[in-house]
Amino acid sequence: MLKAAVAQFCATSTVATNTQTCKRLIRRAADQGAKVVFLPEASDFIAESKEQALALAKDDAFLRGVRQAAQDAKIWVAVGVHEQCESSRLYNAQIVFDDHGERVASYRKIHLFDVDIANGPRLMESELTAPGNEILPPIATPVGNVGLQICYDLRFAELSISQRRLGAEILTFPSAFTVKTGMAHWEPLLRARAIETQCYVMAAAQTGQHNAKRASYGHAMIVDPWGTVVSQCSDAVEDVAVATIDLDYLRRIRMEMPVMTHRRPDVY
Repeated sequence: MLKAAVAQFCATSTVATNTQTCKRLIRRAADQGAKVVFLPEASDFIAESKEQALALAKDDAFLRGVRQAAQDAKIWVAVGVHEQCESSRLYNAQIVFDDHGERVASYRKIHLFDVDIANGPRLMESELTAPGNEILPPIATPVGNVGLQICYDLRFAELSISQRRLGAEILTFPSAFTVKTGMAHWEPLLRARAIETQCYVMAAAQTGQHNAKRASYGHAMIVDPWGTVVSQCSDAVEDVAVATIDLDYLRRIRMEMPVMTHRRPDVY
């Protein structure tokens, strides 16, 4: 059995500071025996405007720093970043590096949060972010087969169930939940995805006040296939939570409660 870690911190628009923070978290996870560490959504930066985000995404210094840190610490790293695309928008991506610093996968967030209510709130993620259109097959890592998702994807159970069918043993949800939705839904959703797919859930999280307009809930955690929270970050802004990934336990749960074979695709 091997260990995995999730991290939380408070990213800002200062990429150099975010890079150093992530390098510390990577080293800290490795020092605690983790073979894979999962970093939050938008670990490279949280910008204060669309224009600033587009400008910051042109520099690859953050990814070069994370890649080197993975290689130096001999640990796999999954990290949420912004990727450039052909339009005047960015992809919200999760990139995986192996313990040699080689890039092995890149997933682009599929579900975008767009709300425009007359005389009410207007939050349009698609104004900055272009949606991905592909479910990646699970990535083979030292701790198991990992299915990649990001933040708002968490609310769509179909994606997690699809990844389970493809062989996922671990689901990842690097996130930056708001404080309001985090308090109400973060842990219940994570535990639900773990229970219904019988997978470990790795939920790295942004936390704290990023700028005058934006704050995140935090509470990064690891949930086992029975739905138990087995490790969780403290209230400290910068923290790592580590847990053992027991695939024998996972297989026993799936054998004793074979929900995937009981599904009725002929009916629904």
